[in-house]
Amino acid sequence: MLTFEPRPTPSPWWTYTSPLLALALTVVIGVILFALLDQDPLAGLRMFFWEPISTPRAWSELMLKATPLLIIALGLAICFRSNVWNIGAEGQFVLGAIAATWVALYSPLALGAMTVPVILLAGMLGGFVWAAITALLRDRFNANEILVSLMLVYVSFQLLNYFVFGPWRDPLGFGMPSTQAFPADARMPRLFEGYRVNIGLVIGLLMVALMTLFIFRTRAGFAQQVGGLAPAAARYAGFSSRRALWTALGISGALAGLAGALEVAGPVGRLTEHVPIGYGFAAIIVAFVGRLHPVGIVFSALLMSMFYLGGELAQSRLGLPKSITGVFQGLLLFTLLACDTLIHYRIVWRRNKG
Repeated sequence: MLTFEPRPTPSPWWTYTSPLLALALTVVIGVILFALLDQDPLAGLRMFFWEPISTPRAWSELMLKATPLLIIALGLAICFRSNVWNIGAEGQFVLGAIAATWVALYSPLALGAMTVPVILLAGMLGGFVWAAITALLRDRFNANEILVSLMLVYVSFQLLNYFVFGPWRDPLGFGMPSTQAFPADARMPRLFEGYRVNIGLVIGLLMVALMTLFIFRTRAGFAQQVGGLAPAAARYAGFSSRRALWTALGISGALAGLAGALEVAGPVGRLTEHVPIGYGFAAIIVAFVGRLHPVGIVFSALLMSMFYLGGELAQSRLGLPKSITGVFQGLLLFTLLACDTLIHYRIVWRRNKG
């Protein structure tokens, strides 16, 4: 019979092969799912894996979707490596969007050429402050950061609704709950004429380089990893657990807020009730599929953005429900968790002695 046998040490080969096997299993299950829905499996797979990369415009939309996932997942990777479980990046994303909107539309300062940098800094500050609430409650009262950060997501949704349905609502918006459109000098500059991808992509790739240097080339990054892997060893080495907590949540919140600012000042162009579309939660999957490594997260962010675009195309062209995107995201997560078993265990055949 087949059984699992513990490995003496974790398998490096399966550490990096497991995401590929998980993707293959996701595709196989997706084919079965399309068949059960009376859809052509090849047409369904084409919506998810070919159409998002078939034209230059499709690549532009793919990179536009991947940018917030990439930036948020980079911050979450710092948290998870530090054994700090920030599940509230979606709320920090929303607070970043709210702070950026205030600067773009309601700031009393005449910012001129500095408008875009200040909008981005405001978004980072908004996300940082929201994450700092979790850090404070964990630090002072030993509150569970999973529950606190998750509950703050729903508080952020109520704040968003208050502004877009209340004092910031556009009086000329024909009843739609949103703010006024951002002025031209408060919008993210586009990289190419005729395409929506903007400087957020450049900022995201710059963050990949910075996070790689921070994690693997600085003492502070080393302290974060040691604290996550061996807290007792970290304390013995003199690394502060409080500093690790605040650093992890601070960086993660600031990057999620940056993604929120890029979203409202980029493709959306205004603050609406539909700004939170699940990037903060999807970025958790992106971080783990990318093996919490900045370079790996680049590829997993592209994969996840293909799921977003493929879900939209499947909805409009094949008539499939909107939830198909979440189904594929969930399949990838669960197959990854199952395949990760092979990192610590090997499958062996044992002959039944009876």
